[in-house]
Amino acid sequence: MKHFAEMISVLANTTKTNAKINALQNYFENASSEDKVWVIALFTGRRPKRTIAGSLIGQWCMEITGLPDWLIAESYHTVGDFAEVIALLLPEDDIRTDDNLSLSYYMNALIALDKKDDQVKKDFILQSWGRMTRMEKFVFNKLITGGFRIGVSQKIMVNALAKITSVSPSIIAHRISGKWDPSSISFDDLISDDGSVKDFSKPYPFYLSYAVENLEELQEEKLWQAEWKWDGIRGQIIKRNNELFVWSRGEELITEKFPEYHVLQHILPDGIAIDGEIISLGPPNSSLPFTPLPFSVLQTRIGRKNISKKQLTEAPVGFIAYDILESDNRDVREFPLEERRKILSSVIQDIQLPFIHLSPIIEFSSWEELKKIRMNSRDIGSEGIMLKRVSSAYQVGRKRGDWWKWKIDPLTIDAVLIYAQKGSGRRSNLYTDYTFAVKNGEDLVTFAKAYSGLTDKEFAQVDAFVKRNSVEKFGPVRTVKPELVFEIAFEGIAASNRHKSGVALRFPRMSRWRKDKKPDEINTLEDLRQLLQVYGTSRQVNNEKE
Repeated sequence: MKHFAEMISVLANTTKTNAKINALQNYFENASSEDKVWVIALFTGRRPKRTIAGSLIGQWCMEITGLPDWLIAESYHTVGDFAEVIALLLPEDDIRTDDNLSLSYYMNALIALDKKDDQVKKDFILQSWGRMTRMEKFVFNKLITGGFRIGVSQKIMVNALAKITSVSPSIIAHRISGKWDPSSISFDDLISDDGSVKDFSKPYPFYLSYAVENLEELQEEKLWQAEWKWDGIRGQIIKRNNELFVWSRGEELITEKFPEYHVLQHILPDGIAIDGEIISLGPPNSSLPFTPLPFSVLQTRIGRKNISKKQLTEAPVGFIAYDILESDNRDVREFPLEERRKILSSVIQDIQLPFIHLSPIIEFSSWEELKKIRMNSRDIGSEGIMLKRVSSAYQVGRKRGDWWKWKIDPLTIDAVLIYAQKGSGRRSNLYTDYTFAVKNGEDLVTFAKAYSGLTDKEFAQVDAFVKRNSVEKFGPVRTVKPELVFEIAFEGIAASNRHKSGVALRFPRMSRWRKDKKPDEINTLEDLRQLLQVYGTSRQVNNEKE
């Protein structure tokens, strides 16, 4: 744990990519096989489920320190990180520094506590705290609470692994994907070619795009393939060893969540991996062989363990195929896009399923023509346009040069700030999480929360306003005078019975501070309803328990 905590300290205190890679490389070169596997698991989101409630951690801290619960709560609102608060409050006396147990020891011990009673858990936690430095306590607490995020991307970790193994990053990224148990797999089995083929479900790393800034820089139009950009869940459908696997971009295995796809196990050829969009689809329309439904419709299916017949009917799920990554058990990612497209087209045509579609290509002869076509994106339920170089390979992660996204401008509404809450992490001392309202007659109605879009300077200015103009306090939330107006941007709008406004927004954020507007000039609830009528869906985003 000591060496792991030292690495975390380095990673948390630098913004330089090379320094982070070097810290990870040094750790991987010296750590045990078990510890290396756990670091890979932690940095790729494969944390085991929590076995100890946060309330118990707080209770035990109170018993040790003698501090009241309200003081711990206030400390949390100031620091913004529960694990850090506990580490700061615990005493550092009589540390047994000679007892340096490994990361894998602690991870396996935490897992083993799942079925134990609270006293056994308490004894283990208190003994562990007693042998740790403050930094080790902080890291240990992060492992307990499950909030382990330190600003290290998977790409950085993959590059560090590539350096110590002399294997290309794209191959490393593929080998550490899929479903594997850090408690039972060795580092060599995970990284080696022999080990990677044991898992038939293993997906490929997704190829991601950057936003295009200047179309003219892309050179000749004929070098590019244009497709619509859809608003769903990026996913891969894989069939190997006569088994079907459906993965989300976040590497969650979601095969059972979409029973519509189960028929593919019997229809798709074996040894195939298709990249595309999991999306709710309606019947054909005048311009497309399907009607894309808003993300809010698909959202009613996300997270449900059991899907009812009603949900299958109200939120039918389809798949828009973008690319093919594996064909006939062969990795075809290095094939040019135009060749992969031919293979994919043949597969989709052969299976002949009404809910599986090949991503339509947009025909255009000039960038000016494509600009006009893009203006109609929202009319057909699209977020914009994807541009892909026809000669491009399917790469790993977010790369510049071959794939670009060209999204339409977001919808906007002017609203007034009425509630504020402190942020977390480096913003834990600032009020940066806001709730906004629009007018409804003489009243104000909340409709969105947002915490991004402003500069650090602007956040500091709003924080100062909140502290000077707080009207009421509800726990960590402050009611403020309705004086600051902001333009709220969002990607989509849907009807909702969870919100007083009756609408739910997709990706709301502050696009600008409207210092030129007064509160009586903000938009109204009727304006939101008109946007809903034009761009939204009447299907309700409900608040049913899963």
